Amino acid sequence: MSYRRAVIPALVGSLLITLFLWWAGASAPALQLRGTTNVFDVQSAAELQRWLTPWSYGSSGAPMSGGPGGGDTALSGGTQYADLYNTAMQIRFVAVFAFFLAGALLLIRRIPPAHGRTPATLLALWAWGPVAGTLAVTVSAPWLIASRGHGSYRFLPQLAGVIASSGPITVFAALLTALLTVPVARITAKDADPVPMRQVPPRAARLAASTGTAVIALSLVILSYGSVAAGIQTSFGGGGLLSEPGDLLREWLLLGGWTTPGTTPLGDWLLLRAADVLLLAVVWWSLRLLPGLLTRASLPAMAVGAVCATVLGLLVSQVLRTATGDTAAVWGPVYLFSTLGGGVPAALTFGLAAGATALLTLRWAGGRDTDDVSR
Repeated sequence: MSYRRAVIPALVGSLLITLFLWWAGASAPALQLRGTTNVFDVQSAAELQRWLTPWSYGSSGAPMSGGPGGGDTALSGGTQYADLYNTAMQIRFVAVFAFFLAGALLLIRRIPPAHGRTPATLLALWAWGPVAGTLAVTVSAPWLIASRGHGSYRFLPQLAGVIASSGPITVFAALLTALLTVPVARITAKDADPVPMRQVPPRAARLAASTGTAVIALSLVILSYGSVAAGIQTSFGGGGLLSEPGDLLREWLLLGGWTTPGTTPLGDWLLLRAADVLLLAVVWWSLRLLPGLLTRASLPAMAVGAVCATVLGLLVSQVLRTATGDTAAVWGPVYLFSTLGGGVPAALTFGLAAGATALLTLRWAGGRDTDDVSR
């Protein structure tokens, strides 16, 4: 699909996800109204508040006083903090629009919703939504941290906390966006020249999928192992503003966390590990199909496609964990989805590497033409 045809659904999708997140954030103050607990229990209301607060203009959590000066000084300090928070939210919404637009434009152009590609386009757009949300909160994080009045205190751990805050709401907003964007993309692609799915040699496709999945397994199996993860978090020292980078490294390097069974029943431990196996299976199968789904396996398309495959695998594994756990029975039904959207920063880091590795393997194995991968 040409850029001219792809830009319309990409713009529609970007506008939709921005509006959905804005509406969700604007709804956060309603959870503080009297009578909310008649609809939700206390735990569920608090969890919903956690979901919506990162996209809400209503409360920054910043101190609204300027310190011990009192009077005009307090009012001035509170105004400055509020202005910083509003700036952070403005940057956040502009960024989520821009990041989703960039990814959706590439995905719709390379995986047009026609000739058997429609489910793949839908899943790719859905998976890209949490990535756009994570990038948006990352870009806006410095202003948000400054609005709390103590931006120089443990900046990197604060940054890690903000990055991890986009939460399940972006997953649901992205799903609605994908469901509404794909029909628009089908309409714009209706009169386009047909581009049937390409035939990729099975051996080359399997080898590329295996090498790409091995990159994901590096994070999920090796780096996420308890002792290794602890080493990542505690072994890197620093000083001043950039001290304590461990929390930030965990966000961008670890797709999960696991240890040996220990005192945990073996059956429960294996059930938890089954979710990890399912994640790798989804990634492998997606990377196996991706070169054939793409109209051309360029480096950007393979990298973004691998990121989407990793996020999709994360979502599937998280759904399996919630379905087999007892969190909802203990804390309420809202907690059934509380883990959705976790691990997206690491999925972005290793998904990009997995896509590049899979493409290099594919070229080496002779699975595609030898055109310049940068085209």
